[in-house]
Amino acid sequence: EAGPTDFQAGRLDQTLRRSRRRRHGERMAEQHGGGGKPAEVSVEVGSSSEPSGTAARGGMSQEDCVAGIRSALKHPTVRFLKERMEKAGCQVWPRLIQAATCKSAGGYASREGVKVCCNHMQFQDEINQVIIHELIHAYDDCVSKNLDWKNCAHHACSEIRANHLSGDCHYKRELLRGFMKIRGHEQDCVKRRALMSVKNNPYCSEAAAKDAIEAVWDICYNDTRPFDRAP
Repeated sequence: EAGPTDFQAGRLDQTLRRSRRRRHGERMAEQHGGGGKPAEVSVEVGSSSEPSGTAARGGMSQEDCVAGIRSALKHPTVRFLKERMEKAGCQVWPRLIQAATCKSAGGYASREGVKVCCNHMQFQDEINQVIIHELIHAYDDCVSKNLDWKNCAHHACSEIRANHLSGDCHYKRELLRGFMKIRGHEQDCVKRRALMSVKNNPYCSEAAAKDAIEAVWDICYNDTRPFDRAP
């Protein structure tokens, strides 16, 4: 596991390394056939070890899911994040978003992109939220110094930001999940959902995940990049 870092000390790196971002963008452009103009985002059907085609467990079919992802690419927040990533030197490569059948609602992996798990999707809003959430991880992965997903504090910071800035914890969504608390609901939701993700990291126990979330909470919750403030 990584040694002590600014994340573990409770500081999310505030200094963006422009030269690193530029080099990263150039490498991604070379690998994916890009030129001076950023590549358009495309959607492809990802591989899976689970049955695909028809909807599974009440989820969407691949066809409907792909259509939903294409619709989500027009969402103002998705477009904003894509533009900010490009402006920061992050290559929004063609295979950024995949429609797949998998065990969770979605995910992001470095150099692999965003995965939307169609078998867990039922409504357009769910697809929108998964893509917004995962694009925040993609943004962090590009612009943050030495982000290491094996490091519990690094992972916790990005999960706090993604759950806070994506709108995942809007009170209406919380009510639909059965959480009725009104005062302080948003921060409770962000911590709960961040813990769910970080404790599933094979490098983080539940206790380590809790400690990491508490350690980085203040700086990461209040870091609203690339937004001026939390949407």
